This record gives sequence, structure tokens and C-alpha cells, in this order.
Amino acid sequence: MHENKFRIAVRKFDAFESAIHKIWASFCKQKKCNLELEAIPLDLHPLYDTILKEEGLKNGTWDVSLINTDWITEAYVTNSVEDLTSYINKKAPQGFPEGWSHSLLYKQEFEGKIVGLPFHNGPECLIYRKDLFESIEEGVSFYEKFGKPLEVPKTWDDLIQVAEFFNRPEQDLYGTTFAAYPDGHNTVFDFCLQLWTRNGELFDDDENIKLNSEAAIEGMEFYRKALKNTNAIHPNSRDFDSVKSGMAFANGNLAMMVNWFGFASMCEFLETSKVKGKVDVGNVPAGSTGVGTSLNAYWMYVIGTGSKHKELAYEFINFAVNEENDKLLTLEGAIGCRKSTWHDKDVNTKVPYYHKLEELHKKTRSLPRQSNWSEIADVIDTLVLKVINTSEDIKSILDMAQLEIKRIEKKSGWN
Repeated sequence: MHENKFRIAVRKFDAFESAIHKIWASFCKQKKCNLELEAIPLDLHPLYDTILKEEGLKNGTWDVSLINTDWITEAYVTNSVEDLTSYINKKAPQGFPEGWSHSLLYKQEFEGKIVGLPFHNGPECLIYRKDLFESIEEGVSFYEKFGKPLEVPKTWDDLIQVAEFFNRPEQDLYGTTFAAYPDGHNTVFDFCLQLWTRNGELFDDDENIKLNSEAAIEGMEFYRKALKNTNAIHPNSRDFDSVKSGMAFANGNLAMMVNWFGFASMCEFLETSKVKGKVDVGNVPAGSTGVGTSLNAYWMYVIGTGSKHKELAYEFINFAVNEENDKLLTLEGAIGCRKSTWHDKDVNTKVPYYHKLEELHKKTRSLPRQSNWSEIADVIDTLVLKVINTSEDIKSILDMAQLEIKRIEKKSGWN
């Protein structure tokens, strides 16, 4: 079917696409490979569907895929991804494993088997326009209005107050946004961030998922209010996924947002960016009782168990994650995963806050590793959409979601 093609399923994003094409070109130059690259960019849902739901990694449709940490357990349990351990033992990637932060290696390790290599990371953080926060004029105006200094928000309530201050639709500038697009991804991350930054937990003491805790109720009440606050947030927030939010920020339409680190650095690389040199990053804000916690999710390369080109696939991903190519990926506008890239002089010249990645990684938390996570994520996605699209009582919404979780756990034999 694809005899002379080497097929990679790619998460649709310009920087990912251009980097993979460039890395493949230099790989082929060195290895004299005679296969033609077919790197197909796909949005999140179609990517998940083709590699896992339709078993594209198992049946040979894809040789290699980018996969995120949300799906890796399911990929492993369904035997969709190749165990790379023997390949690594024979020919380990450059500087493996010390060259990476542990937070980028453990999600793809199961029962001593390694099934993926890190591709792109960048925890969630607060991304803001430092030119606005450093402006004397804005500082004076804020102080006159609120009787306190203009500072980078440390709490969610501060975030909304500062967002309202910077919200100027007539200048096409909005205070903030939340990526509320229903893709089982962004809304789920927002739910977890609201929970964790209020000292809440996703699991109860018996290790069962608990969605209707006090912290969850408080977080969702804030989220509903924020999404309805037309004096603070971008009017297109409900149609924004993280990429569209990032583009709006790069276009100069947002004062700040909580988003993946990659969208901060993108502002320095993107030709059309209107905020080059005006950006900085900080911790995710917290609830009144919690601390700013960041979310760690990342993308990795995996090889499909059905690939007819496994040896070549490993050669390629081994080459793709070396220091030079990790830096290349970064300079294309994605986020390299190696410590060497984070502290690289050229990279930090272009993105002065790049070295902060190591610090941000120390304050990260991850979503749980469960093979049925995509089902659980759908329940969370649905509950968040009910929160923002209806006026239904929030506790009732969360109680209903909790019943749904019980059904899923029963069906899949959890607990």
C-alpha cells in the first residue's frame, strides 16, 4: 500500500511539520535512504482516531507517530507501539538518559520497557506581555484604579482583575483567554489546573477518581464566571484550542494567558509575531488556598508495531532526538526536550526566558496513567462544557459526572 513511503502521523502545527521535514532531509542525506517521506499533519481528534481507534500504528498505516502523554498508556496496553528497549541497548540516543529531565522520560516507561522518545514539551505556565506590565503609564493607571501596584498575577482572582484592566476591545486587546474548545484535551487540562491549584486532588484516599470535591466545585465556579466575563476574556475563547489561543497572543490580541510554554517561545520565532521581545513567563496562578502548579504533558516519537520499516524508524527517531536536531526543532518554534537546548546560548538569545524551563519542570504535575484515560477525559470534557454553557448547578453537574466515572470504572474492572 505504502511500499516506498515512510509515513509519520504529525500533530498539526507549523513548527512540528517544518522541523520533521528538515530532520528527515538531513537524515536521508546521511543514510542514503530511498523511501519518500509522507508526514501527514492532523488535528488532535483525527490523530488519535487514526493511530489508536482505527489501529493505524498496529496495522502498518503509520511507521512513526507523534503521540502525547494522555494516550501513551492506551497505546502500550493495546500493543500499538514498539518496545524500543533492545534498540536503545544496541544504540542509545546521544546522552541518554542524562540529557533529559526525568519528567520527560518516565511516562513512556512501562514494566521496564521504553516505548517512546521525547519530541516536544513545555509545561503550562502564565505567559504575559512584559511590555504592558513594565509600562510606567499602565502602572500609574492601575494604582489609581485599584490602590495597589500592577503585578504579574499570582492568584486566579488577581488574573481576572488584571485581565479586566487590560481588556480594551477597541484596541483589539483582551485581558486573557481560556482554551475552552471541546477537544477532550484543553478543557481537561483546565479542570485539573483549577483543581490542583486549589489544593485539590483527582483521586480520593481509595485511589478512585473524584470529580465532585470542594476544590473542584470552587474551581468550576471560578471557571464559569471567568468564561462569562466579557470584560476580561477574548470573545472567541470558546472556539480556541491552545494553538488558536497562542496565535491570538502572538498577534498582540491578549495581555496574558495560561498556556503551554511553547506558545511563549513561538512569539519570538514566528515571522508574523507582533509581540517579539515583549513576552515573559511565570507560574500558573493559584487559588486562595493553593500554590501555582504547572501541568506536564509532552509529545514523543513512537514506532508502530505494524511498521514494515522498524529498523529505519528507530534510526530516524534516534537521529531526530540528538542535540543538533533538538535545537533545530526549537529554532523552528517548537520546544526541544534536552537540557542542552534549554541552556543553549543561541536559544536563550532568541528566547531570553528559555532557561526557565528547568525550573518550571520542577513544579509540574501530570495526568494519571490509565489505559481508559480518553474515556475519563471525555467525561471531564462534557462536565466542563456543561459548566460554561449552562446555568445548571455546578455541584449537580459534578455529581452526575461522578456517576459516569463510576460506570466507566465498573465496566473496565477498575476497583
